[in-house]
Amino acid sequence: MDLTQITNPSFLKRLDKKQMTDLAEEIREFLIENLSVTGGHIGPNLGVVELTIALHKLFDSPKDKIIWDVGHQAYVHKILTGRAGQFNTLRQYKGLSGFPKMSESEHDVWETGHSSTSLSAALGMAAARDMQGDSNYVIPVIGDGALTGGMALEALNHIGHLKTNMIVILNDNEMSIAPNVGALHDILGKLRTAGKYNSVKDELEYILKKIPAVGGKVAAAAERVKDSLKYLVVSGVFFEELGFTYLGPIDGHDFNDLERNLRYAKKVEGPVLLHVLTKKGKGYTPAENDKIGTWHGTGPYKIETGDFVKSPTSAPSWSGLVAETVRGIAREDKRIAAITPAMPVGSKLESFAAEFPDRFFDVGIAEQHATTMAAGLATQGMKPFLAIYSTFLQRAYDQMLHDITRQKLNVFIGIDRAGLVGADGETHHGVYDISFLRHMPNLVIMMPKDENEGQHMVYTALEYNDGPIAMRYPRGNGLGVVMDEKLKTIPIGSWEVLREGTDGSILTFGTTIPMALEAAETLAKKGIHVKVVNARFIKPMDTVMLDQLFRTGKPIVTIEEAALAGGFGSGVIEYAHDVSLNVSISRIGIPDDFIEHGSVDKLLEEIDLTAENVVRTMERAVKGSPRLERDIIV
Repeated sequence: MDLTQITNPSFLKRLDKKQMTDLAEEIREFLIENLSVTGGHIGPNLGVVELTIALHKLFDSPKDKIIWDVGHQAYVHKILTGRAGQFNTLRQYKGLSGFPKMSESEHDVWETGHSSTSLSAALGMAAARDMQGDSNYVIPVIGDGALTGGMALEALNHIGHLKTNMIVILNDNEMSIAPNVGALHDILGKLRTAGKYNSVKDELEYILKKIPAVGGKVAAAAERVKDSLKYLVVSGVFFEELGFTYLGPIDGHDFNDLERNLRYAKKVEGPVLLHVLTKKGKGYTPAENDKIGTWHGTGPYKIETGDFVKSPTSAPSWSGLVAETVRGIAREDKRIAAITPAMPVGSKLESFAAEFPDRFFDVGIAEQHATTMAAGLATQGMKPFLAIYSTFLQRAYDQMLHDITRQKLNVFIGIDRAGLVGADGETHHGVYDISFLRHMPNLVIMMPKDENEGQHMVYTALEYNDGPIAMRYPRGNGLGVVMDEKLKTIPIGSWEVLREGTDGSILTFGTTIPMALEAAETLAKKGIHVKVVNARFIKPMDTVMLDQLFRTGKPIVTIEEAALAGGFGSGVIEYAHDVSLNVSISRIGIPDDFIEHGSVDKLLEEIDLTAENVVRTMERAVKGSPRLERDIIV
């Protein structure tokens, strides 16, 4: 079958089991070949091929709502809903998104880039269906990793309470990104080894019905025996106690098993949880053998060997630099512990975990819990390092404010993937953390210009004893600079001048410093000489230097690879207002919009966050060209 000719999933209803098996094989070959070029989430999608085919065969999308959690397992869904021909653009600029996207297809009924949202969304859709008198099915597909998120557990509790008609598919591959952790994971392990609970239960129910009804006592006893089977066959019966009809576990790669149980689930009144066992990476040996999450999401790779195609660089990754610096300091300071919400691989903490197993905590997909646990550690004199992606820190806003900053606790927050992240797009860009953290009292926020300054910032953070301190660092690798052998502290709130100039100043930090230096060089050739400042402390700012710059009366341009609204540039303007100085300040950064996926260079060009724009902005300011007064967003 030519997969690019598929326009919608209705053709599946005509296929027999042999044709469905052949289709599954073709889809796997298609994914392995295409993702070797574009990269993407290969492991999760190879694991859900049969499940996705079965769902689209037995349900009528988009009338029936299939919701993917997390959305990175929706590639097969995209193929079956008419988008195979776009897979050469997957996660590329202006191309196919790596997650469900409503603007792409009517079959994408919910957009999921973060985990654990499907059950709440599904309950909302089911409630709307019931209020509107409709009868369609709502089918959230949630991974066992996503099920550890607090939001998913809250939704399970509510769904079971309301007894709403819904078919929850638990896609259990024993991994989210890294191997799953926690008591719920252990419960699922017991379910996996207990055999098909529901079939055994039904068999006993059949036998019980054969008992002659001799009065109410026998009938009541029979019901008690049937209920007690739950505890005999499956320890805990977690889902049934929450109000679900539990089916499974079943083989997620067996079409007969899938179809039989899905048809049964459609007939059940109230919420059903179908426990489906799948193999992450099925059909591609390197991905199948992955035990730590390397093949969860990848860049391009060589199909024959499974070797990844990487750009040559001798510079360390930012995540690795930070994790290894923390590990080195932890050898001397036994108070240091590391916490991550399900990202030990992405945050490069495997070596820390191996060397200090008693001081390492992977809490699962539970950012709120991770943040408050770090606060609890700090109350007892520990020095917790919380490694968390910027996009996931958004979920822990209240815990940052209420539990860490309000109590002024010594927690070091490593904000990984700060800035634009490229292919994962709008759900994952780390561009909002400055705006939602900057107003929190007691918090220091910093970002280094290169990896050498980065290692000194890590040391500074772990030596700091006056409250919480956060360090932002980008995705990818450093610049390859020479590294100092001895670590040192950087004075809190201090900036440094990287280039002198008298006609104006550029204030920036982190990834945009090379952009500022390039712009300054171009301006110099035009006879405009500007100062370039490494504003490495976003909070507190270097107000001594700012006062000096304001007194010159020369224009200032701020640059940030972060949201302009409430960002670093806003902080500079606020300070100018507070000291009653009428100084020309222009801001360049991320506009008030969601930025989609694509290479970082392409995205920067799209939003005009470029050296050329810095040059134009400074030229207008210096030459007095018409412009907005003071607060200009370029």
